[in-house]
Amino acid sequence: MLGNMISNMMVKPGQSPLFDTPEAHGLAYENVVFKAEDGTTLRGWLINGGEDRVIVQTHFGVQCNRGGWTPKGHGPISPWKRDIQFLRQAKYLVEQGYSVLMYDMRGHGESDLGPIPWVSWGPEEAKDVLAAVDFVTERFPEASIGLLSICMGAASTTYAYGRENGLATRLNVKAMVAVQPLLYTCFMEALGMPKFMVRAGERVSEKRLGFDMSQPNFVKDAPKVTVPTLVVQNQNDPWTQMGMVEDYYKALTVEKELKLLDIEKSRFAAYDYVGSHPQDLLGWFDKYMR
Repeated sequence: MLGNMISNMMVKPGQSPLFDTPEAHGLAYENVVFKAEDGTTLRGWLINGGEDRVIVQTHFGVQCNRGGWTPKGHGPISPWKRDIQFLRQAKYLVEQGYSVLMYDMRGHGESDLGPIPWVSWGPEEAKDVLAAVDFVTERFPEASIGLLSICMGAASTTYAYGRENGLATRLNVKAMVAVQPLLYTCFMEALGMPKFMVRAGERVSEKRLGFDMSQPNFVKDAPKVTVPTLVVQNQNDPWTQMGMVEDYYKALTVEKELKLLDIEKSRFAAYDYVGSHPQDLLGWFDKYMR
């Protein structure tokens, strides 16, 4: 019973329905559908801002979707008190001449479940990042692609670089902004959950996923990233270990920058910062995608 409860918190899909739309932000778009290599159907918005430069935005996990995150439905004790609308940064990018693909990873929003019907924190979702890049490439064969990858999205993107025939072979990808990459093990330790509870949840999750969640480590794939990467991290984030973020940054062998934010003591503050201060972060794409 306890193990199921802990595992559900970490890997149960479908915990956040869509709550925002491009129309609400005055954005021209189309609904799109494409498939990952294992046949999983993914759904998203392709927001029109031009055909030369396209940003693929990959959201964070479990309680998120392509539109962002909302406190609605999460009870009175919520880690953040207002909506985090990812369409704010999409609007900014469109105004700078980019198109933006915002899609739901498997098990999130309106996308289907994968063959493993649980959230894997990146190893399975890496297939979705590849599918999104390939979809954009097919639609805009001459476009440069940038990756805006948030939390589990950053993990998934890095795993996608580590895969055989992975992102390293997609030469039209030119830059990445990785917002608060997070290992499952570091998150669990930062939460301060008693070890017996962690072990109980991990036993259930291993049966569901088919692997021990403490084993995959995207930091080991960071040296395989081939594009200039901006790593963004709130240094006051209580749900991570700064040493892990520094290890990830050090492991990158490309042109890189680590931007540490000194903002509210909440992990969600950095997710909100991307949309409220897009000019501070997203100029990275301008630098490498001209």
